[in-house]
Amino acid sequence: MRLALYTGLILAGGFTGLNPALAADPTGDWRVADAVANIRVAQCNGSMWGAVSWEKQPGGRDEYNPDASKKTRPTLGMATLIDMKKKPGTDQWEGQVYNAKDGQLYSATITPVGTDQLEIKGCVMGFLCGGETWTRVGPPIPLSTANAMAKGAPKPTGAAPKAQGSTGGTTGTTAPAPAPAAPKTATTAKPGQKSAADPVGDICLLPEIAGFAH
Repeated sequence: MRLALYTGLILAGGFTGLNPALAADPTGDWRVADAVANIRVAQCNGSMWGAVSWEKQPGGRDEYNPDASKKTRPTLGMATLIDMKKKPGTDQWEGQVYNAKDGQLYSATITPVGTDQLEIKGCVMGFLCGGETWTRVGPPIPLSTANAMAKGAPKPTGAAPKAQGSTGGTTGTTAPAPAPAAPKTATTAKPGQKSAADPVGDICLLPEIAGFAH
């Protein structure tokens, strides 16, 4: 069985100059084997997730999804790698993969191969297995700020100390006048923010991933 996923491409060269220490990092943007889309992989709340970040033909819909309510949802930003956990003692993550070409979920693993390839394998009923290799088209992604909102994250305690006020004090001192605000200037989007060039942004903030549901 060949695992024909919605996204993937093989580019010559790519990001082969990455630090070898990052060889086992599956995060980043990957083009699937048939070059029709990119999958963005990031660590979200302790698991690896992947979502469509680019389409060769924009405007795709999840038409083969067996759930009628999802048949018209856009494939851009759709989760494809589902809640993948790292296997102890290996550079491999296992979970599920959603194949938009048949609307089915499969048990799957992802394994970085060097710095610029990601091997993905999926199985039906645990033994009919197939796979393909994706090629890196974007650098590794730092841990998402969305993880700071996960349950168990430390919360700031206590209020910030107040500055010595200008009223009611016994010393007679007054607080310095605030400096005038700097004029606003146009800025580029911060990493993880949506923009015209990157309409998906931080995949950990996508409702489908943030809600742990597919």
